[in-house]
Parts: sequence; structure tokens; C-alpha cells
Amino acid sequence: MKSKRHQMILSLVSEENIDTQESLQAALLKKGIKVTQATVSRDIRELSLIKTITPTGEYKYSVPSLKKSGMENDSDPVLGFITDSVKSVDYAGNTVVVKCYSGMAQAVCAKLDDSGIDNVVGSLAGDDTIFLLMRSEKDADRLLRELNAIISSK
Repeated sequence: MKSKRHQMILSLVSEENIDTQESLQAALLKKGIKVTQATVSRDIRELSLIKTITPTGEYKYSVPSLKKSGMENDSDPVLGFITDSVKSVDYAGNTVVVKCYSGMAQAVCAKLDDSGIDNVVGSLAGDDTIFLLMRSEKDADRLLRELNAIISSK
């Protein structure tokens, strides 16, 4: 039942502008799935949903693009690798800084480069630190939230 509900939630947030837990709960009820607010909250956390801004300036729940690529292929090791290798993520201006365990930054950077993150100008990796230059501060903030959602799910 949980798996079916999770798939329905992913479908709903992809197709509709779901902006609150209550609106997600109502959308699920319309589909015949009755859940409590606590369950919706837990599902949002487990699915690592984030709030993004729409072209009209409103916020809505979305699936992080890195998470999407991992969900499309359950055997994709990218998400697990990132989860196991990254210690923290922060940003300043339009630069995202990813702190990794010693010796892991270059491998994580290669995986991130291959995952097709939107609006990355370039990346640079040392032994335990990655710099990702984003097109804008807004892009850096979005990537920060996506990566934090992934590493906090470990």
C-alpha cells in the first residue's frame, strides 16, 4: 500500500501544483487514498520532496531532479553513492560547495557531472571538496536543497 501511495504522490506532484500537505492529502483522497496529515508529512520526507517555485511565483512540491534519475532506475547506484560519500553541502552566491569524505570528491563530482544537473556551468573537485559553479544563486539554492534532501535520507 505504501509503495502504491508513494507512486501516486510522485504522479500527483509531477502533474499538479501541490503546494501544501493538506492539498496533497486532498488530492490523494480524490484518488481514493485516505491518509492522515502525519502520513503525508512522513511520505514527503521519505520521498525527499522539495518546494520549488513555479513560473507564476508560487511554490509547489517537486521531486528533486537527482532523485528522479535514481527513481527511474532502482539499480542506479548514483544516489546511494552520493548518500554514502557526501558529508555536507552549502553555497555562497552561485557556487555550491560539497564536502565529502577524504578521497571521495573526484568520484562524487564525476557522478554529479554525469547526472545532468540543470544550470551547472562547471565543476571542480579536490580530495574532499567539490565546487559547482551554477548559473545563478537561485540555481545554487535549488541544488543545495536537492542534495541536502538526498543526503538527509540516509
